[in-house]
Amino acid sequence: MTEQESGDGIERMRADAASRGLKVEVVSRPKASSLEEAAGLLGIEPREIVKTLVVKRHDGDFLFALVPGGRKISWPKLRALVGVNKLSMPSADAAFEATGYGRGTITPLGSTTAWPVWVDESVRGHRVALGAGDHGHSAFVDVDALVDAFAATVADITDPE
Repeated sequence: MTEQESGDGIERMRADAASRGLKVEVVSRPKASSLEEAAGLLGIEPREIVKTLVVKRHDGDFLFALVPGGRKISWPKLRALVGVNKLSMPSADAAFEATGYGRGTITPLGSTTAWPVWVDESVRGHRVALGAGDHGHSAFVDVDALVDAFAATVADITDPE
């Protein structure tokens, strides 16, 4: 069963945010086929959308990498910071199993497992849109408050696309 079938993705995200004292504004929008389209629908720049990427460690555990639009994970930087030789992107099914969210809806908020969160330093001090747990919605959040709520690691983990 996917989060779209169970209908609990946004509710899990909101409940987790509330339990952390994190203010989140959920905005409905038509389903977008790209990050650029989603940004246009929200009236923001692509860099103001932060993709929550699920990254698989070689030991089978995962982490979240929060990457702004227009940037991509720098694998050498992230491997060095995490202290491992191998990281990879899991399949969509594995990402769903690790988080309870489908691609395009993933957020660390309400994930079925609390994985470590890594945030690219370029988004500190900004209000951004994240996945909200369901397609057709975005969750606006203050990045610094999110970092505090998760005790996230902030570092240079990206390169331009």
